[in-house]
Parts: sequence; C-alpha cells; structure tokens
Amino acid sequence: MSETFTLADLSPLLPGVALYLPLSVPLGRLEQALAKGPLEEGLQQLVLVGGSLLLALAVGLVVELLLSWTLGPGWAGSLGLIAVLGALSLSLVTGRNDNGKR
Repeated sequence: MSETFTLADLSPLLPGVALYLPLSVPLGRLEQALAKGPLEEGLQQLVLVGGSLLLALAVGLVVELLLSWTLGPGWAGSLGLIAVLGALSLSLVTGRNDNGKR
C-alpha cells in the first residue's frame, strides 16, 4: 500500500472549512470596527469573543434546525442530547485539568 496523500483525505474537513470561510468575514469586519472604536483592548476582546460565540450559536441552531427538518424529530433530539453530553464531558475534563483534584 502506498501512503500517498490525496484530496480525498481532506474530505472530512470540508464542512468545517465551508462554514469557517463565510463566518470569518463578519468577524473580521467586527474586529476592524472595534479597533477603530473607543473601547480599550480588553473590552474589544470581550466583545469579539462574545460576538464569535453568538455567531457560532446562531449557525449551530440553524444547522440543528435543518438537520431536524431533513432527518426527522427523533434524530434532532438525539443530536441535541449528544451536544449537551459532549459539552458536559468537556467541562468536566477542563475542570479536572484546572484543579487537578476532581
């Protein structure tokens, strides 16, 4: 077997790249507008992070609604449960790494 790299190896990354590229444009504009504004740097970063999170939440909600519409209500509930449990496990792991005790 040859270990040749092909474009097919990148196919799992395409949905993420397809979402990242259009979403990075409004965030870039927000960052430029904040740089020209009167806010200090710490508040600019806070607004930028909040805007990024809100944009990610909105896109996630739209994707969730589209998947629930195309795949049926039972599948959407499963996706929501997986998202909640995944977030819970990540928060537990992060807490364990921060404290070292849990």
